[in-house]
Amino acid sequence: MKTNTIITIGREFGSAGREIGYKVAEAFDIKLYDKEMLARAAKESGICEEIFETHDEKPTNSFLYSLVMDTYSMGYSGNTYTDMPINHKVFLAQFDAIKKIADEGPCILVGRCADYALESYPNVVSVFIHADLDARIRRIARIYNLTDAKAKDMILKTDKKRSSYYNYYTNKKWSDAESYELCLTSSELGIDGTAKAIIDYVQLKESISKDKRFV
Repeated sequence: MKTNTIITIGREFGSAGREIGYKVAEAFDIKLYDKEMLARAAKESGICEEIFETHDEKPTNSFLYSLVMDTYSMGYSGNTYTDMPINHKVFLAQFDAIKKIADEGPCILVGRCADYALESYPNVVSVFIHADLDARIRRIARIYNLTDAKAKDMILKTDKKRSSYYNYYTNKKWSDAESYELCLTSSELGIDGTAKAIIDYVQLKESISKDKRFV
């Protein structure tokens, strides 16, 4: 099946957001970008990829840390970025990379404020996937071979970082239903069911949009 839609996926840690995204990508025969966004942004900005990894969905408010990290960055050629902290340079480079990827055609973009970067694009469906905490604990404990207590700690810390990053760089609130077009609970629908719900929603929306053009 084909689609003209760009899908962004925000996700709670342990909700299987990326796995669900891959199933949707396979169904529509489109690419999914997760960590690939970092490599793309690093290549196009000239900033070391390791710095993108360090800042990945993690807000850094320490000005001293930004100055230290800035010495490892080749930075941008324009004077506009000269005095900008490295965490802001990284965000802007990623922001630009997301738009360039979207301009290439339908795809799936996971996390990294992609929904905010593409909010002016008419063919975007922003999705947020969450799940019951107990279900996420079981999943993370199994994947990383952790105790339930350590899995829970990892989940809470990762979600806090993602939330802080999203809330810091956008004008919206992470995980809030008002921030997204579609919110789904993977612990209720299952991985396949959640993927199907996204596929069905995108197809329905495209069908309605097509009908409107012929009215």
